[in-house]
Amino acid sequence: MSAFINRTRELAHMQERYESGKAEFVVLYGRRRVGKSELIDQFLRSHNGIRVLALEESKLLQLRRLAADLGTFFSDPFLKKNGFSDWDSVFEYLRMHSGERVVIAFDEFPYLVAGDASLPSLLQGDWDRYLKDTGIFLILSGSSISMMESITMAYRSPLFGRRTGQILLPPLRFIHVLDHLQDIKTAVEFYAVFGGTPAYIMAADPSKDIMTNIANQILREDAFLFRDVEFVLRSELFEPRNYFSILFSLAQGNHSIGLVCNDTGLSKSVVNKYLSVLMDLHLVDRKIPVTESTKSRKGLYYLSDNLFDFWFRFVNPYRDSLERGNSKILLEQFVKPQFSAYVGKHFESMVMDLFELYNEHSLLPFVFSRIGSWWHKGEEIDIVAVRDDEQKILFCECKWQENVKGEQVLAELMLKSAMVSWHDERRKEFYCVIARSFSRRPPARDGCLWLDKNNLMDLFRQCR
Repeated sequence: MSAFINRTRELAHMQERYESGKAEFVVLYGRRRVGKSELIDQFLRSHNGIRVLALEESKLLQLRRLAADLGTFFSDPFLKKNGFSDWDSVFEYLRMHSGERVVIAFDEFPYLVAGDASLPSLLQGDWDRYLKDTGIFLILSGSSISMMESITMAYRSPLFGRRTGQILLPPLRFIHVLDHLQDIKTAVEFYAVFGGTPAYIMAADPSKDIMTNIANQILREDAFLFRDVEFVLRSELFEPRNYFSILFSLAQGNHSIGLVCNDTGLSKSVVNKYLSVLMDLHLVDRKIPVTESTKSRKGLYYLSDNLFDFWFRFVNPYRDSLERGNSKILLEQFVKPQFSAYVGKHFESMVMDLFELYNEHSLLPFVFSRIGSWWHKGEEIDIVAVRDDEQKILFCECKWQENVKGEQVLAELMLKSAMVSWHDERRKEFYCVIARSFSRRPPARDGCLWLDKNNLMDLFRQCR
């Protein structure tokens, strides 16, 4: 796959800052493998600058490596030979070479701080004294979300208030993966398994079916995705055992705090604390029914990354067996029988992403202001979109199945919609049923949309 997909919004933000002509101090952070280095490199293709990758090594070696990189970039053999004595000399050198616009990106900045804990204070002093009045475009990038926030943005950090902008780089949306693959079935299956992390998506081979990709890229003990989830978690979390237990429980379908407590044996206070950390790290999302306020007690918790969900459901429980080379058995006995249900669970979030895009182009019955799911006392509706000022509401069921009986699904949806308390007497209702394919095309009906995978793709192309 291509090494760079989308990121047009982030590049536009960076370009706008570049054109300001003022000194810029941008913090770029996000989970490992999400594409921060690629974003910087893409930006540098059309701008004068350098990305310096920090390694976990001593301060002396870091300064030596930095002198070599900057000496090459600025064509300065003297610097390459003599190096830097300290960080103040680094920033003084950058000041001398920042008369014209230049981008300097320190990639994996926390490694530099680990080599010298005084670095944030030194940078703060040098920024305040002279760098802020130069043409420098400084980027500090890092993969540990918690460390980047504490080092660069926390109130007690010396760098607090110095940044001119920040970009928390999220995973790719489903529409971006679909735009790249141009086949909705492939995109749905790949996104359900590999999620939106570019490195994970790029590990997949779209010329092969999803089961071959799962076998080759995830279930093989020598594949990097076999262990990468664990590696990412251990790099972010200080007490991984309890976090792993909670994430495993969520992947098994326990989405309320009570169910997680019962499943793990952990107390409610402990589960609440750990879930809060996982949400801060953007590893878990809390969802509430779309008709509820943000303070609702009906919140449910889900893994935010599809590969993490797949890994905790199909890899983590069987690691010993997989390490003994039993991937074929596990694929046949556990993954294949449950795969349709697994994809179906994630399909509704992909449809929501498509609906967000359709909404921008006014392709739905009305332009909605909110979208989400709804549930109450065991009843669920996959997607509900509302427009408060006009009291319009759209109810939608998503079936990632072939030969769906659309009219039967609609009848069940209409019964459930009557349970949704929202502007009950005045609202105008619309309905939508989505399937991979229908057993027969349902007849046209006012206020109802019938969308199969081809219809979804046609509407997507209209937006492009």
